[in-house]
Amino acid sequence: MTRAFILVLDSFGVGGAPDAQSYGDEGADTLGHIAARCARGDADWQGTRRGPLRVPHMRSLGLGECSRSATGRVPVGLDLAHWESGYAGSAAECSTGKDSQSGHWEISGTPVSFEWGYFPDTEPCFPESLVAALCERAGLDGILGNKHASGTEIIAELGEEHLRTGKPICYTSADSVFQIAAHEEAFGLERLYSLCKAAREIVDSLRIGRVIARPFVGTSAADFRRTAHRRDYGVPPPDKTLLHRAQASGRDVVSVGKIGDLFCHCATGRELKGADNDAVFDRMLDGARHLGDGGFLFANFVDFDTAYGHRRDTQGYAAALERFDARLPEFLACLRHGDLAVITGDHGCDPTWPGSDHTRECIPILAFGPGISCGSVGRRTSFADIGATVARHLRLPQSDFGRAF
Repeated sequence: MTRAFILVLDSFGVGGAPDAQSYGDEGADTLGHIAARCARGDADWQGTRRGPLRVPHMRSLGLGECSRSATGRVPVGLDLAHWESGYAGSAAECSTGKDSQSGHWEISGTPVSFEWGYFPDTEPCFPESLVAALCERAGLDGILGNKHASGTEIIAELGEEHLRTGKPICYTSADSVFQIAAHEEAFGLERLYSLCKAAREIVDSLRIGRVIARPFVGTSAADFRRTAHRRDYGVPPPDKTLLHRAQASGRDVVSVGKIGDLFCHCATGRELKGADNDAVFDRMLDGARHLGDGGFLFANFVDFDTAYGHRRDTQGYAAALERFDARLPEFLACLRHGDLAVITGDHGCDPTWPGSDHTRECIPILAFGPGISCGSVGRRTSFADIGATVARHLRLPQSDFGRAF
């Protein structure tokens, strides 16, 4: 029996979302703008990376077609003449969010059918009742932040005050999130997790998608850095995701990276974690080598989003894509005849775009494996088409959403 793999490059958009204007993101294009800046070799770039974007393996799988199907344009260096195998195209989102939770749920065949709650872009941004309830539940004298902010920037701004006062740093973004940053040693990691659990209960009535623990270490703004002990506290997905259907059919299920958090550990099977993209790749290879017949592996590579997209680090994003591409042959060597693998994204986070939030974009579809031929799947009308295709490949029950390609 064949197996299936979905590899999500978190925030890897290819532009062209039909409703991007409604989100203030018309013209955003994560892949296209990265490729253009690499080709230009902008003089203000720091570091050692130079020259055009080099992703030969994804190019040979049709990455240029992903952009062409979404925007009508092929990015510099991704010409279709090098497309050798695999089906390629793009997909637009029908869920209203532009966040990882909505994106992954829709990929798995369950688009979000309701509106998430969001905090206003004001200062303070949280309701007084929320802050009061959190402080009472956790025995806090108060909180710091209480605004929209970049996670790394607000830690640099308020980390030292946090160490002096013991007050946690609470902030949000354009996503449906309530984030809490605290020093891993001075505040305590388990205490931070307990605080996030309390916050999760409090924000349920506000339909907030995730509460995220953001631990960090360091002694001053000069050396504060976030650690790999992030933890997400979300709401459970509907019980008809691709993961649920695979588990109910007795299939081997493996979740790599933050998939477990995004699905509230519901039907996520064996969960494998990694501190960064390379570590996640290593764990994915371990999972692929031991994945049983008829099994399904779902992986998320979060660094593209958290380390580069949100930080508007175009050069870093390009280097991360090149590193992922360079390791692809290791994954290809794990595939058996008849296996299906899909490389995709979950939303955009254009590092050339103003601000630090996600961007409403189409996501790429690169569907490949030994014995799979070559062709375009065009621009799909829902991310759920990916889940529908994987379900058909694994002979699992279909959801009510998505159309297999």
